[in-house]
Amino acid sequence: MRRIWPLTVRGTGALVLAFACFILAGELGVVELMYIGMLLLAVLASGLVSLYLVRRSDRVSRSLSPDIVSVGRDSVVTARVGVRTALPTPPGIWRDTVPKGLSGKAHGVFPALGSGLRAGERVIELEYEVRGMRRGVHAIGPLTVTSTDPFGLAHRTTVFGERTTVTVAPAVTDLPPLTNFAGEAGGTLHTTTNQLGQGADNLVARPYMPGDSMRRIHWRASAHQGSLMVRQEEQESTPEATVVIDRSVLRWSIEALQAPGTDPGFEAAVATAVSVLTRLTHDGYSVEIIDSDGTELAERIDGGDMTEVEGVVNQFATLTAQRDDHLHRLPRVFSGVMTGPVVLIVGRFDPADAATIAPVAHHSTMPILFAVAPVGDALDRAVDLGWHAAAITPVSDLVAAWSAVGERGVSHALG
Repeated sequence: MRRIWPLTVRGTGALVLAFACFILAGELGVVELMYIGMLLLAVLASGLVSLYLVRRSDRVSRSLSPDIVSVGRDSVVTARVGVRTALPTPPGIWRDTVPKGLSGKAHGVFPALGSGLRAGERVIELEYEVRGMRRGVHAIGPLTVTSTDPFGLAHRTTVFGERTTVTVAPAVTDLPPLTNFAGEAGGTLHTTTNQLGQGADNLVARPYMPGDSMRRIHWRASAHQGSLMVRQEEQESTPEATVVIDRSVLRWSIEALQAPGTDPGFEAAVATAVSVLTRLTHDGYSVEIIDSDGTELAERIDGGDMTEVEGVVNQFATLTAQRDDHLHRLPRVFSGVMTGPVVLIVGRFDPADAATIAPVAHHSTMPILFAVAPVGDALDRAVDLGWHAAAITPVSDLVAAWSAVGERGVSHALG
């Protein structure tokens, strides 16, 4: 905050003393007190002149390492302040403004500077650490530098208005491989399938025909052509997996619709989605991540392509909930196809929802369900219908939940 009064406590005391000298000089007839008062005012004026009447140009830029901050992870911020001043300046105090989505101690001593008449602009580097606290896009700044004159009588606060945008990505938990499923679900074993709709996008998209699965719609090609297009593939050996996150605001709080990082339950779901995506891609699956109505939330990722995974994680920094409830559409997304692992992540989940998604389990070699807010015996009913289910919360151990669904064995699906 910019201070209006330009004098320090010492300077204010000197100003009061100067006026007291003037008054006493008149009352007592002591001329020396008049000289002392004038000297104090001269010193105060020189301090103010050294701070306010000497023009200086300032600029600030920031860089982060790493440049993307994850929730719960640290990043080093380097602020480079360019300063040009005609007169030497004493040390000061700097403070950078850290938004609520980050935490960190962004303050310290600003070094003293000599005259810059011949040296020109100098760059001062200030470093501090920040930790990601809330997913989203946040802005660091402004930076303030408070300087005092050599006598400590006056101060000046300079505000560097430049702000730096920082992306806080969801936290990624290192999950163990589901070894119990290796023989059935593929992974790095690369089991071969020749069913229509399986495999990678190695051929051009073709027009949609009645009976084609909605899951195979190629949204990018459809937007380009102006009509529905589906992927047409030939026999492939790349195993597939699908991560589904249900974003209906009816299953979360209204805050999840308004801004990222505000609903703890939705944050747990997003963190689970990117963690599972990372694990499955690392294990060699070709992974799609979709909404419960089949809408792609990111481009399909080939097995082992961890660079693309990092891009999706960063993209999910701004993911929010949506208004419509589409969980009942999920069985149609997988209608007519047989696929590998399907990991469904939902918020509120009741027994009726378990019956709604029951058909999906019969089209996957590894149907996994994570519910943030299960109601009653909904998870038990889902398990009876073929799912491997577990509850997750903002404070639960995701590794334990992931391992628990793996220890329950494989659901042997039949067309």
